[in-house]
Amino acid sequence: MLSEPLASGVMLLAYALMLLGVIGAVLPVLPGSLLIWLGAFVWAWADGFSRIGWPTLAVLGAIVLFTWVNDRLLSALATRKAGASWKTVVAALVGGLIGGLLLTGAAPVVGTLAGAALGAFIAIVLAELLQARPWRQALRFGVGYCLGALAAAFLNLILCLVMLAIFIWQAFVAPGALDPGVQAGMLARG
Repeated sequence: MLSEPLASGVMLLAYALMLLGVIGAVLPVLPGSLLIWLGAFVWAWADGFSRIGWPTLAVLGAIVLFTWVNDRLLSALATRKAGASWKTVVAALVGGLIGGLLLTGAAPVVGTLAGAALGAFIAIVLAELLQARPWRQALRFGVGYCLGALAAAFLNLILCLVMLAIFIWQAFVAPGALDPGVQAGMLARG
């Protein structure tokens, strides 16, 4: 068990990680759900795992995994559903990465986001035009990708808020949560 001043400092670090995680849920530059999980783990460690146990951390970890899959698939599936080829989906991923990297220097957060969106959109349109598709159809696929990316970001924000709610419940609200000698809540019981 950590000394009281050290445990308090480590818990402040955990809160900072979780705050960065919430920011990351909105700004895809940071891995939001992973930072929230890491903050919950650090907090649990500082607390001696008395209020947040491994089962809770496992549930939060499963949500992290789901947000990761959501990030990768929802935009791609929306583009495919609009009728784009898998080549176009790959082009969008590569274009988004290149665009994000190129505009990061111009404005670190906003430039990265705008560059990723613009890069993906341009890559989709170019990939479709190279496959001899009409402009209107290429633009429709680009819009489909952007809508999928927005849906993924919204779902990730909701999932990150669910993670925070689980953490707050286990750490501060569940029966016995404020009694450090008692493991609290259904998810914390192993």
